[in-house]
Amino acid sequence: MIQVRILRRKDGGIHGFEVKGHANFAKHGEDIVCAGVSAVTVGTVNSLEELTGTVMDSRMNDGFLSAHFPSEGDRGDDPQAQLLLESMVVMLNSIAESYGKYIQIKEVTI
Repeated sequence: MIQVRILRRKDGGIHGFEVKGHANFAKHGEDIVCAGVSAVTVGTVNSLEELTGTVMDSRMNDGFLSAHFPSEGDRGDDPQAQLLLESMVVMLNSIAESYGKYIQIKEVTI
């Protein structure tokens, strides 16, 4: 199962997110749930950088992605960055509506 944690500040804004695990919906290379989650999350990190100039602190390896605003020069209040992150949450929830057995999304306040 893929586990997603959306890290929200007390004001409701998104500070970052973490994704770990594999869906195991299908065999490696054919798993549309893993592919969808990867496209949405990695695409969001890339879009933040390309469209808003926001570079998140991120780490990625097999079955794991962590991305959050750096403490220095935090751009977390940028409305464009927040819109992209909220859009990511909508897309992930859409995947979960169809494939909820393979993905779990939790929002936590930090």
